[in-house]
Amino acid sequence: MRLFMPMPMGSVPRAVLRGAVVAGATAALAVPATTATAVTLMATPPGLSCETGKHEIDDYTGYALCRNNGTTAQTFWVHLVCGWSPDVDGEHVTLTPGRSGQSTAHCTGLGTGIGEISVQP
Repeated sequence: MRLFMPMPMGSVPRAVLRGAVVAGATAALAVPATTATAVTLMATPPGLSCETGKHEIDDYTGYALCRNNGTTAQTFWVHLVCGWSPDVDGEHVTLTPGRSGQSTAHCTGLGTGIGEISVQP
């Protein structure tokens, strides 16, 4: 007994197919946007204002330059995602209120360089 009868593509209205494709694409795009937003919000710990980047002449060295805008001491460090090489963390830096400091780290030369830079609390 046959329970499923496949319909030839010409039998399904184009509007139905188009709607399914658009709905699927919209759902697929919605997930990364939510994830990216969550990652961005977690990138800088509360009370710190930070600037991150790669060294001007070395794509394997990254930094986080932060200022403590809070009322208590804050500790942070830079975290580098290094592609094919293991991820690395920079030195832990403790800042009193109103002070600035920098944490740096270096990916090994075996990988593809820095893929992502974040500040960890």
